[in-house]
Amino acid sequence: MGVPAARPRPALGFALAWATFCVLLITVGVQDYLRQGGTKLWQPLFWDGSALLVASLIVALQWRRAAALDGNLQRPWRWFLLHLRVLPIIAPVYVAVVFALRHGVYALLGQTYDHEPWSVVFRYEILKFCMFYLLFAAIVFGLRSHAALNQAQLRLARERALTQEAQLLQLTQQIEPHFLFNALNTVAATIATDAELAERLVTQLASLLRAATDLARRPQTTLDEELRLLQAYAAIMCQRFADRVDLRFDIDPRLGECIVPTLCLQPLLENAFRHGVERSSERTTIAVRAERDGERLRLIVQDNAGRLTAAPTDGVGLGNLRQRLATRYGALAHLNLQALAQGGVLAVIELPCVS
Repeated sequence: MGVPAARPRPALGFALAWATFCVLLITVGVQDYLRQGGTKLWQPLFWDGSALLVASLIVALQWRRAAALDGNLQRPWRWFLLHLRVLPIIAPVYVAVVFALRHGVYALLGQTYDHEPWSVVFRYEILKFCMFYLLFAAIVFGLRSHAALNQAQLRLARERALTQEAQLLQLTQQIEPHFLFNALNTVAATIATDAELAERLVTQLASLLRAATDLARRPQTTLDEELRLLQAYAAIMCQRFADRVDLRFDIDPRLGECIVPTLCLQPLLENAFRHGVERSSERTTIAVRAERDGERLRLIVQDNAGRLTAAPTDGVGLGNLRQRLATRYGALAHLNLQALAQGGVLAVIELPCVS
């Protein structure tokens, strides 16, 4: 489970929207000019272009300033108050700069830029700019609020993912001492009866624990790696019960790259030995299988000697495994134990098949 990726920032979307708005405004201005009988196309282009140039500079500055006000997005009235407090200053500045630019360019061309009296110009242009600025502020507030919500959701998703990873790692590492305790009990049971076998088991256990320690620090692994560790554990147990167990692996080789919880099969095989092989005087058959059903992976450990009580309770290994499956996959994975009519126990882990 990876950490969610960051979502795009709203600046690009706003820039594209602003560019579209500028094109539309210039297009409308040119059409109005031509409809009124104008013939000098450069004039409406320059009039609207000069206004949009100055407005774009103001928009860019205010967009950058808006980021500093994000802390007030939860209080819209305060956000708008802080954002609009500069309006009495920038509105007349905007009008003055736009008309100074127009007069200057016309003067360079040897022409005069005619317009209504300054009192009318300032009143009309400032009112128009204020309406534009209020619309701009509302759009900015909406975009930044949406972006802030996305960022909050992203942070929450990251925190959940990191928490889940930490929980899974803790649960996986809990297996190691439990696994070691039971393996040492297995070795200890052979010391008095077969010292040479005990020595071989200790050597094999040391190699197994080195591999298990590295693997158990990862919440997930491939089925191939899981099976290599399981077979190493099985080798120790089969040496102890050489004349009482027949262990078979039936694994579809195409499933080797499927991702499974680390050490998910070991507690199932351990239970088959403890509750089947150890308690039966007859030769016990244990089968380990892996099969695929559509998008589902099914891991099976079956024996012909185990017994389930009427109300079975999980031990440390199975309880840990159930919790790891629930944490990682939720309702998409489960562990089932079933008593077989002919004797024995069928343990099945079912989870999504992901590689």
